[in-house]
Amino acid sequence: MLPNWFNKWNSENPTNIYGPAILVGAAGVAVTVAAFLVVVGQPFATESLQTGPRGTGMSVPEFNSERLTPDPTIEVMYTEAPYIPEGGEPLARDIYQNVQVLGDLTEDNFNRVMLAITDWVSPEQGCAYCHGDVALEEYGNDDLYTKVVARNMIQMTQNINENWDGHVNANKQVGVQCYTCHRGQNVPSDIWFRMGSVNEAAAGWAAIQNRVTVQSQFTSLPSDALETYLLDYGQINVHDLESHVAEYPADGIQTWQHTERTFSLMNYVSNSLGVNCNFCHNSRAFYDVEQVTPQWSTEMLGISMVLEINNDWLVPLEGVYPPERLGPVFADAPKAACKTCHKGYIQPLQGTNVIADWPELATTGAPVYE
Repeated sequence: MLPNWFNKWNSENPTNIYGPAILVGAAGVAVTVAAFLVVVGQPFATESLQTGPRGTGMSVPEFNSERLTPDPTIEVMYTEAPYIPEGGEPLARDIYQNVQVLGDLTEDNFNRVMLAITDWVSPEQGCAYCHGDVALEEYGNDDLYTKVVARNMIQMTQNINENWDGHVNANKQVGVQCYTCHRGQNVPSDIWFRMGSVNEAAAGWAAIQNRVTVQSQFTSLPSDALETYLLDYGQINVHDLESHVAEYPADGIQTWQHTERTFSLMNYVSNSLGVNCNFCHNSRAFYDVEQVTPQWSTEMLGISMVLEINNDWLVPLEGVYPPERLGPVFADAPKAACKTCHKGYIQPLQGTNVIADWPELATTGAPVYE
């Protein structure tokens, strides 16, 4: 039916029609699936987390596959119910030497807490991590810096549980203890140090941005946001919301540089909790503090809490740490931030009540056993 020359040419110049056909077919399937999702909706179940008054669109949809996936560190967390004192038992301070904290515990509860801290912080090294490889009679010595730091951290934990209830227990009673940050590691993950200039090709403001860093959450935003807002009490603010305002950079005047640094901090907070901006802010009135969600206040308390943790508890330990535990640039003490506890979840350890079995860490006074 076709001319001989055409048949001859086709036989001598074969063409692969299957490759293009597969490509076109795959593209067609992708377009069909995309159209289906747009019309019908995505097939995976979600749960909306209500973050503000109903009817205002203030909610955060979460995939059930992510929302219901347990934090793997919860299952391996060690806990043990306390021994309820009957009264009259000798106290740890009367039995052991140099017990500066937790001395009002009975011997059984004191040893119980010590074993738990060992499991939470140094499961591989055991008691020797703080006390050294010495006889039990020498455990009262303060020869190792780890013991001095641990004592300070116990006091810090008690202070957080006692004085920062508005942040820690904003939704329900959960508390904090050593495992909240350490998760079985000597040094908690997601600590941070001062960085200084990160862009050697520039000076001034440009020297702290346009380089991907951990502090800026792998963006080119300013790398000194944690230092400014979680250590130096910097004012979290953005530029003037009015256009063409006759203002010049000065004290109290927020510039675009302040805005970029604020964005860097907010990006860090979002990643730390695994949420987006509208978890705290009203998307239709983003800058109006009268229309924010309740979580905004909880976060502001958290920032104040971290400022206290860093300045009153962590930075003063700089002279206690050995050089290898200090920052690589300024030899500064390790510091905490939101991700140190939250690690990508709205609540650390997904809201597990970690203080229920540990009333000894819930107060600076004598524990209340129930």
